Amino acid sequence: MKVMIAISGSDVAPRFDLTVEAIIVQVENGELTHEPRELVLSEPSGDELCGLAVSEAVDLVVCGGIDEVHYEYLAWKKIRIVDGVIGSYIEALDFLREDRLAAGTILPGGE
Repeated sequence: MKVMIAISGSDVAPRFDLTVEAIIVQVENGELTHEPRELVLSEPSGDELCGLAVSEAVDLVVCGGIDEVHYEYLAWKKIRIVDGVIGSYIEALDFLREDRLAAGTILPGGE
């Protein structure tokens, strides 16, 4: 499964459309199959992140908040969204690998 996490520094980005950073990872059977690849946009753009998710054939997007337009677009493209995640993206990756990441998850370091 190919996963995009919208990030802001070391945390999951609080808003999908207001971040300029994302990482893409491949997770298979609870393990990362490749090193995370970081993407940096020239300016915040939910449209551009959506385009990257589609062009990179991402299966799942993890983020904090996401506006309805981008949520609906990604869902229409058959990309699953786990939103409302608060905390470090490393913890989000750990929870994802353990199949414990769900919408609205507040990660232990994020409390």
